[in-house]
Amino acid sequence: MDMLTIAGVIIGFAALLGGNFLEGGSWESLVNGPAALIVFGGTIGAAILQTPKSSLQRALKLFTWILRPPRMQFQQGIDTVVRWAKAARKEGLLGLENIAETEKDDFSRKGLQLLVDGSEPEVIRHVLETDLLVAEKRDFDAVHFYESMGGYAPTIGIIGAVMGLIHVMRHLTDPAQLGPGIAVAFVATIYGVAFANLLLLPVANKLRQCVREKSQFRELMIEGIIAIAEGENPRAIEMKLSGYLH
Repeated sequence: MDMLTIAGVIIGFAALLGGNFLEGGSWESLVNGPAALIVFGGTIGAAILQTPKSSLQRALKLFTWILRPPRMQFQQGIDTVVRWAKAARKEGLLGLENIAETEKDDFSRKGLQLLVDGSEPEVIRHVLETDLLVAEKRDFDAVHFYESMGGYAPTIGIIGAVMGLIHVMRHLTDPAQLGPGIAVAFVATIYGVAFANLLLLPVANKLRQCVREKSQFRELMIEGIIAIAEGENPRAIEMKLSGYLH
């Protein structure tokens, strides 16, 4: 579990609530059901409306990366490629067939199978880079779901504020109705801005970084597989791929 993510969320909202408390405010002043319904419901609805079903399903799957981001073991990837290279040099490319059958990662297995089939390096690169770009675009489209929510939330908050002010204007002669209306007006704005800037946009940026790291790891695997196809020395392959280490 990513403790930095949890710490970031706690610090962000603690600062907001703590500042409100130091200003003399109370917890109750920030709790408003109608404002929450307007902002959260409106934001989620707008984001769902603009997002294709496939991207929405992928976005929900990527949500787990917030607390459990995929860890790309670049050193382990280099060691794996070097092991493949040694096997290919010792037994030929056909010697990788058994390794390909037991490989768990679909992307790597496809690359190994292309090697075993004797495909040209240019063909291998084209096939694997196409898979990489398609997967990357799919994930970025899914991340855009959270970015769009971060864009809609402040605007929906303003809508909630206007609705609260309308409620206030309709009851100017009844002081008992002024408080709830004004509360919806200001709390809805706070909800929208805080929801976007303390949660949604940071979540989108974190997921985008995870997607980039995953793509970079696959680039490492592509370069390694191409080097094996070109018959490079395992030691030279290791030195070439070491540039991917952070």
